[in-house]
Amino acid sequence: MAVQQNKKSASRRGQHRAHDFITPPPLATDPSTGEVHRRHHVSPNGFYRGRKIVPTKNDE
Repeated sequence: MAVQQNKKSASRRGQHRAHDFITPPPLATDPSTGEVHRRHHVSPNGFYRGRKIVPTKNDE
């Protein structure tokens, strides 16, 4: 019969299956382009809150 060598702490025990309940990050839709991106982050096209913030290669 298997016997544990060391006692598992309450912290380690609480971490059991902790990753099973992680939810995906919330997404938002940019009002000007309609692009889906993470909330409070710049979209891949360089837009944030409907304004162009970061220049991209496609701007030329």
